[in-house]
Amino acid sequence: MGRGCLRSGKYFSSGNEPAENNPVTPMLRHLIYKIKSTGPITVAEYMKEVLTNPAKGYYVHRDMLGEKGDFITSPEISQIFGELLGIWFISEWMATGKSTAFQLVELGPGRGTLVGDILRVFSQLGSVLKNCDISVHLVEVSQKLSEVQALTLTEEKIPLERNAESPVYMKGVAKSGIPISWYRDLHDVPKGHSFYLAHEFFDVLPVHKFQKTPQGWREVFIDIDPQVSDKLRFVLAPSATPAEVFIQHDDTRDHIEVCPDAGVIIEELSRRIALTGGAALVADYGHDGTKTDTFRGFCGHKLHDVLIAPGTADLTADVDFSFLRRMAQGKVASLGPITQHMFLKNMGIDVRLKVLLDKSNESSVKQQLLQGYDMLMNPKKMGERFNFFALLPHQRLQGGRDQMNARQSKPFASPVAGFSELAWQ
Repeated sequence: MGRGCLRSGKYFSSGNEPAENNPVTPMLRHLIYKIKSTGPITVAEYMKEVLTNPAKGYYVHRDMLGEKGDFITSPEISQIFGELLGIWFISEWMATGKSTAFQLVELGPGRGTLVGDILRVFSQLGSVLKNCDISVHLVEVSQKLSEVQALTLTEEKIPLERNAESPVYMKGVAKSGIPISWYRDLHDVPKGHSFYLAHEFFDVLPVHKFQKTPQGWREVFIDIDPQVSDKLRFVLAPSATPAEVFIQHDDTRDHIEVCPDAGVIIEELSRRIALTGGAALVADYGHDGTKTDTFRGFCGHKLHDVLIAPGTADLTADVDFSFLRRMAQGKVASLGPITQHMFLKNMGIDVRLKVLLDKSNESSVKQQLLQGYDMLMNPKKMGERFNFFALLPHQRLQGGRDQMNARQSKPFASPVAGFSELAWQ
């Protein structure tokens, strides 16, 4: 989820806050009870409880997006962002032989703003897609957010179908007539030819944190502070723990975060793309295996101590793209990470901005467009904090059979938009 443009600080030491800034939230009470019952918990377990606990989780009961929430995402900042991603998917669909059908699958769709912008582009380019059967599949664990998405995306006149027991817990129809289905788990999404989108999805998946010690890697756990009974603190595990298997033996960092859940999802996406084609586009805060301690909290658009008042703030950790690449295990090709600035420039954001500015007569709209552009592109804001990463079938980069040029003996692979300059075929 989106955290504006703040730098990752060193938030590893916690709990120097005065007592009045450390309210005992229902989540804190729950965690203290849990730790007293079963002992210290991993950072991953802490994140999972704080964010997605069905009774008290941060994502389960709040609309945390937008100006009133704790963060604003790129699609909330500018419509251009979603439009360019829509063009990326169409460009890939064209480059791989214009299949007669495809699924657009988004993981963690937020308010539905992004997929709404993408669908608008699909409608505007209806003549290109006219013989293609498109369906939308949204993977969303939050009941509250799924309702917000339905309001954003679906045609009011056609009632939503709900079935809490089914893997497809909700169905609707987009304003453009495209069917939309909601799932709690990627594994429940049909395995057809699909384009996958994960925008600010991976950075909220639970991470395990490890510290290098003279005895080797030791996992960071969360325990109750012995000095203050209703306060949490970080401690190191006395011996090796299972999640250590995710660390590369030759890693030179002294602190590392690993995300097994991200590995599981990347493995599933890789399997699907290798089997049925398509592509996955990942956009997130992240690094290529260079950063160490990025675990942080956000509340009211400000950095927030991760152990204070759990359940009231968003928790996040930067995505390690080198880990995602490794978890693809060579089943598919990967591209990136490339900065958002570079990706959007390659996708033609400057041309699109000019078109929208020329079309607008209102100075307030022009100002909004320019501010949005600055937030997305400025290296000090989102331009270099954010990265794009793609998974594609190997034959896409080598040139598949469907891309043979009659005059050439070798297949020709067209460049992948965004990762090089966009060139319409």
